[in-house]
Amino acid sequence: MEISQEIEKKLVSQWFAFLQRKILEEFQNLELEFSKKKRLKVKYFRKNIWRKDNPQDGGGQYYILKNGQIFDQVGINHSTVQGKFQKNYKSNIPGTKKNQSYWASGISVVAHMKNPNIPAIHFNTRFVITSKRWFGGGMDVTPSNKDFNEKKFVHKNLKFVCDNNKKNYKNYKKWCDDYFYIKHLGETRGIGGIFFDYLYKDWVKNFKFIRDVGICFVEITKTIVEKKKFLRWTKKQKGDQLIKRGKYVEFNLLYDRGTKFGLNTGGNIDAIFMSLPPNARWK
Repeated sequence: MEISQEIEKKLVSQWFAFLQRKILEEFQNLELEFSKKKRLKVKYFRKNIWRKDNPQDGGGQYYILKNGQIFDQVGINHSTVQGKFQKNYKSNIPGTKKNQSYWASGISVVAHMKNPNIPAIHFNTRFVITSKRWFGGGMDVTPSNKDFNEKKFVHKNLKFVCDNNKKNYKNYKKWCDDYFYIKHLGETRGIGGIFFDYLYKDWVKNFKFIRDVGICFVEITKTIVEKKKFLRWTKKQKGDQLIKRGKYVEFNLLYDRGTKFGLNTGGNIDAIFMSLPPNARWK
């Protein structure tokens, strides 16, 4: 039995809203438990709600925590929007040749950690409708120092999710490496992950994959943080982390498609740029 497009929209947006609440709960618990263990002041997420200029075109909400004991800065954004693409941008989007209209819902998370032993972690998944409809997303990890076992752990879990959903992990890994390549520096942003887009066929199976990737992201992040949160670090390690953040800024401003999508669809500026790390440095 086919599912109507309106039901698909409802199911997807409800899933992203649920996942946002789940991530918020798990991340706040990480911050709370560590701060209490160290007898430090607990920092809490702050909620922000935004609407497009035309309220009927939707909006979103994002939670942000700054200057925490685990997180230097982390944002958890969920939005559901509709409207028409600008003419000079619609050529970048499938299914807009005869109609500029779109509907989109998604979630994005970027976590920049206080401890330089813990990598920055990025995740997003989305569902977009034009005259076509598709899922996309992925996650990637950006450490400031090498940890082979951590890299192996991340990719082992992502491969399991892909294999369990009959998705091509090898292709998605390569897509991620190619996408998060900082061309002007000639280097990848981090240790990679998976990246995928334009999942058109078999909506039910693709939706399951999207949900599994979301849960996998939560489990990977929690495991990495729990393992490394008490590790000591040096001034040099912190400096290396801040330089890595400068490169993160360069990628997001020059190449990131999500940033461009948000700016070209009337998204909230603060929500779009929540991904930018604090206290970045350049050599």
